[in-house]
Amino acid sequence: MSATARLTGEVVRPGDPGYEAARVGWNRLYSRYPEAIVFCCDAHEVINAVEWAREEGIALRARSGRHSLEGWSSLDGGLVVDVSRMKDVEIDETARTATVGTGLTQTEVVAALGQRGYVVPTGSEGGVGLGGVILGGGFGLLTRRMGMASDNLLAAEVVVADGARSAKVVEATETTNSDLLWACRGGGGGNFGIATSYTLRLHELSDVTFLIARWTGHDELGALLRTWQRDAPVADERLTSTLEVDSSAVELSALLYDGSRRELTDQLRSLLAIGDPEVTVTEDAWPTVYGGVDRGPDDVANWKFYSHFVTRPFPDEAIDLVVRYMADPPSAPSNFFCSSFGGAVRHAPPGGSAFPHRDALFYCEPGAAWNDPELNSKALGWAAGFWRALRPYSGGAYVNVPNASASDWERDYYGPNRERLRQVKAAYDPENVFRFEQSVPPVPC
Repeated sequence: MSATARLTGEVVRPGDPGYEAARVGWNRLYSRYPEAIVFCCDAHEVINAVEWAREEGIALRARSGRHSLEGWSSLDGGLVVDVSRMKDVEIDETARTATVGTGLTQTEVVAALGQRGYVVPTGSEGGVGLGGVILGGGFGLLTRRMGMASDNLLAAEVVVADGARSAKVVEATETTNSDLLWACRGGGGGNFGIATSYTLRLHELSDVTFLIARWTGHDELGALLRTWQRDAPVADERLTSTLEVDSSAVELSALLYDGSRRELTDQLRSLLAIGDPEVTVTEDAWPTVYGGVDRGPDDVANWKFYSHFVTRPFPDEAIDLVVRYMADPPSAPSNFFCSSFGGAVRHAPPGGSAFPHRDALFYCEPGAAWNDPELNSKALGWAAGFWRALRPYSGGAYVNVPNASASDWERDYYGPNRERLRQVKAAYDPENVFRFEQSVPPVPC
């Protein structure tokens, strides 16, 4: 049987009618032209794809939801192995676990589990694929109550390279290939193999109270940042909040899990006392609320993000930097986003995890967003300048929001875990089949 005959699944190549739609990612700033895209429906088709690429001698990339912010889930002239059609959901009521395909989006998994009375923590952008987000960590409005998405990962099915040209499926659990499970909990997507399913710990679904407060303009931005960074990381563990600034307003989003409106507004009283915000409060089931919290406009083509974890409160000069940069953004939707940590994030799961930022007070992210190509230079310069200005005040970065130009990105993403991640890479991918611009190298430190 020829190598080409073993490439199974729906294969899309240049010149095919669906090629343009198949190759394009969410962030149009990056445009790649693969030799082929294969849409796989099961692990066997993923194995075939990896073996085909190895026999053909071409590079490959794994793709789930197409939200790789730097475009690293695709490449010119190689093979994209797309798992977005792998959407099975199997719930074990007795064990309180769900085994899910890595092609599910976050919206899909929230809805599917919610119908059965369960929830797992995810990020807040519904269109992002579960495949990549869990491997890098995954945080959102349930994080301080339930931990990172990756903290709730109990097992993973992963297609890895095998020998000189082959591939195979391995199960990573706390007792079998436990080092690979550890790496899958925050070590980043696409580094060790292609994940095809996850087994997740389920939490009982409870109603939530969700508040949005909006301050028009930036007059209160400095005061809001000072108060939020003081209160949010030490709030009740059921409460997770975000603060987002765009060109015209500051918005607080806060979610209290299994709590009342009075409890939530009481816990936020210091913030709500600043200025005169417009406040709305919703009490409903999490899947219903989640449908309304998806962050960011959907009509923007180009994005550039940078990430920071903050382990010490921002001093006044850092807050002044944020105010100054947000006073002159390159476009209306360009923004600065913060998400509270603390709570359950401080506790690693049994068996540990590669996610090292347990002591962060909060996460923050400057992001440029624009459509007009003539703004490329201005937007990219603004985002890079904002990132560099804040670097002295941050204590690491988020592998799911890569800082592509960082010189010491391994330390920023993985901290003291980078040596162990290299050892896992050497054990499961010694030939460096799964590689990209910032993939973990398979050599000891």
